[in-house]
Amino acid sequence: MTEKLLNDLAPANHPAIPAQRIGVLLVNLGTPDAPEPGAVRRYLREFLSDERIVDLPRAVWLPILHGVILNVRPAVTARNYKKIWREESNESPLRYFTRAQSKALSASLDAATVDWAMRYGNPSIAARLEAMKAKGCTRILVVPLYPQYSATTTASVADAVFAAVKSMRWQPAIRTAPPFHDDPAYVDALAQVAKRHLSGIDWTPERVVISFHGLPQRYFEAGDPYHCHCAKTARLLRETMGWTEEFAPLAFQSKFGREKWLEPATDETIKSLAEQRIKKIAVIMPGFVSDCIETLEEIDIAARATFMEAGGEDFTAIPCLNDSPEMAALLETISRRETAGWSDARRS
Repeated sequence: MTEKLLNDLAPANHPAIPAQRIGVLLVNLGTPDAPEPGAVRRYLREFLSDERIVDLPRAVWLPILHGVILNVRPAVTARNYKKIWREESNESPLRYFTRAQSKALSASLDAATVDWAMRYGNPSIAARLEAMKAKGCTRILVVPLYPQYSATTTASVADAVFAAVKSMRWQPAIRTAPPFHDDPAYVDALAQVAKRHLSGIDWTPERVVISFHGLPQRYFEAGDPYHCHCAKTARLLRETMGWTEEFAPLAFQSKFGREKWLEPATDETIKSLAEQRIKKIAVIMPGFVSDCIETLEEIDIAARATFMEAGGEDFTAIPCLNDSPEMAALLETISRRETAGWSDARRS
């Protein structure tokens, strides 16, 4: 049924139905609205209340979250955000780069409506889906900006998307893009950005640590493929760059809580390299497509300090894909592939 026919049949006071469009929604993890304890507390409350993130029984977890963590952690985290906050646009790097990625993709997909959202914080997935629907998007591709699948990230985005459309009378058709941990365009983008960065420094790393965000070990044992995806990305990147496993070890960062997480830990790996008299290292973080607090503060500031204090001399954090041409090309590749058939159907 065409938009014209629907508009002809609608009551006189009914708003006009816009022409149908394909939409692409980029979704990243999230960010507080300001580097202040209050804003960080709101963000952490939403983030850490998600059962995909912390799957402990609510009777056990919620008293810990509201009684301890939300009273202690926001001030510390806010101070760390202040170290990396983009003062010129008053936003976090993650928000800045996600918006830039959306803008670049929009320029290459002129037949689609491109938008962006955060799983936690603003702009929310629900708000952006409503906005896209209002613009006539009847078919929407959701692209979780997590190369490696995990129930804590990719699946959580899907949860939020389908919760948002559940209340809609007229739901758009939804597709979610699969993980792209082994996509040749992604691996090549990582390699090109790494080569460009390393060619711009005046020393040669003796090691390049490939660091991914960590995950509790029991998630892996329960069947989450995240560790396997990380290992494959690391292997493909080594092959592309000509690195050995010894030269480019795999590690996991951002451990939280007391339970066992995936190992080896990035901070321990970096300290160990210094103790082995390795003086020059680089760290690359393929699991993050945008620089954020985990890459800029945890690695480029805190891990750098750890390395230097343990005897290191030179340290560099290789930037994420961010707003590079390679990232724009990757997003276009994914979007065109995953919307295949929709454009053809529109023309039929």
